[in-house]
Amino acid sequence: MNDPRIALVTGANQGLGRALVEGLTARMATDDLVLLTGRDARRVVAAAREVAQSPGTRSRVEGRVLDVTDSGAVAGLADELRERHGGVDVVISNAIAPNTPDRSQAEQADEFIDVANVATHTILRSYGPILKPGGRLVVVSSTLGALGHLDPRLHHLFDGASLDEVEQAVESWRSAIHAKTLDEAGWPRWLNVPSKVAQVAAVRAVAAERRERDLATGTMIAAVCPGMVDTRASRPWFSDYGHAQTPAQAARAVLDLVLGEGADPALYGELVRFGKPLPWYGGTPPTEQERLVIP
Repeated sequence: MNDPRIALVTGANQGLGRALVEGLTARMATDDLVLLTGRDARRVVAAAREVAQSPGTRSRVEGRVLDVTDSGAVAGLADELRERHGGVDVVISNAIAPNTPDRSQAEQADEFIDVANVATHTILRSYGPILKPGGRLVVVSSTLGALGHLDPRLHHLFDGASLDEVEQAVESWRSAIHAKTLDEAGWPRWLNVPSKVAQVAAVRAVAAERRERDLATGTMIAAVCPGMVDTRASRPWFSDYGHAQTPAQAARAVLDLVLGEGADPALYGELVRFGKPLPWYGGTPPTEQERLVIP
């Protein structure tokens, strides 16, 4: 008899994160456990209770308060899962911080970077070593994570970089925001662009170190783009929502990757959208959003 699988989703109180938990609990086995995490205790408890009571739920679900910007808490939960369960089978890093065009990007930068980037680095470092053979560790990103969305002057900071080097690049970007030197270095004003590129670069860095042994055991590490999703966080940035998905629709392709058998070498360590890898060197600057932001 196989041991129960353990899955962890960050940023799971609402939106896509909540849909990912609902999909996992519907598709995993009755003895499996899905940890629904977020930093608001009231929302975590309510969301876990609602998912547990849903008619479509098969597996167990447990709400856990987890502030992903608290590196000690993130590492502590990883230690707990290693001690209690021997590791983890699925990790979906999905937490995001608010970012709106009606406020200065510099004003929002620190929280946004801490949640989207610093926390991603912590999750990769904490959960990569306890990922069980055949497991999945995915970081939810977007098509903006392609390197081509950045000025070519910045490509060397992320292309072929180690995780330490990606962290250094992120902090260099943060410093440029506060020093108001973005233009001189070629950084875009919109926080989402460097943040997403850095997320994908961090995944690529970790995957490059593990690729051979992970593919041998059917283990997958990747960044995923769920496509355009109609959520409260994304609505301020786009004028056309005609093709936007609901969170439940967007979760399907992510879950197909997470719960699929084996590890496709073409997808390993890549930014994956609807089951296909996106070119790392693709992309062009997102001019519409750049016009919307307040530097």
